Amino acid sequence: MIFMRQKITPHLWYDKEAKEAAQFYVSIFKDAKIKSTATLRNTPSGDTDVVTLELFGQEFTLISAGPLFKFNPSVSFVVACSTKEETDVLYDALSKNGGILIPLGAYSFSERYAWITDKYGLSWQLMTYGNQPIGQKIIPTVMFVGKLAGKCEEAVNFYASVFHNSAVGEIMRYNKGEEPDVPGTVKHVSYKLEDEEFAAMDSALEHKFNFNEATSFVVHCETQEEIDYYWNKLSADPKAEICGWLKDKYGFSWQVVSNAMDRMMQSGDEKAMARVTEAFLKMKKFDIAALEKAYRGD
Repeated sequence: MIFMRQKITPHLWYDKEAKEAAQFYVSIFKDAKIKSTATLRNTPSGDTDVVTLELFGQEFTLISAGPLFKFNPSVSFVVACSTKEETDVLYDALSKNGGILIPLGAYSFSERYAWITDKYGLSWQLMTYGNQPIGQKIIPTVMFVGKLAGKCEEAVNFYASVFHNSAVGEIMRYNKGEEPDVPGTVKHVSYKLEDEEFAAMDSALEHKFNFNEATSFVVHCETQEEIDYYWNKLSADPKAEICGWLKDKYGFSWQVVSNAMDRMMQSGDEKAMARVTEAFLKMKKFDIAALEKAYRGD
């Protein structure tokens, strides 16, 4: 069960289409709404739209920040469907003008499944659960490829050690004869961080992509102590530290952010928001006291 506000939320980077994409997803998913929109002025990407979206009670942030990064299948979102009909409806809507990675059909693990990309390039895995219980409707799924193939189990255990209320589920492993994947590496694992469901896998097939900033996970913090904790635990590349962003030792991007700053940026006070934006653009790790000072105009 997801309790709002979630501790960890996906952050999706678009060129100019964040608002358009949010409307698209709201039109497709039955339980969906746009929670808020804001425009950050005078960022390195110019005026930047930020949209907070809720799908099945789960929060996502969409940002229009230029053509720097593109989605790829190293991060996908599994949608747990109750029926084959639900899977088919979502397949038709999401795959239109998109792409097909694994065709819609019956597989050993699901009677109706497909892996597709939507028209923005975002990857979705649509899976009929049938009689299986559905907890979290949308499950972020991370695939370790290239030089990271075989690191999945290590990474999942690392994340579980960093976040609270975490657990690693049963691991399905590759067997002999499933090369190029090394026997014993992870075919699929479900895990929980902060009581939220995630999944991960290794893939030693040749892929022309890897993790990038198009998809990151945001860690929402209430105190400076929390920000310091997650920053120190996760950050592994000083060159990648900017505006609350960091990369961990596997090259995956996280944002460690202040809930107080979120509230500031949704205040509607344009001058205060501009001061906060100017302040955080100069930061690596967020300093809540400095952000609050900028908001007040001290």
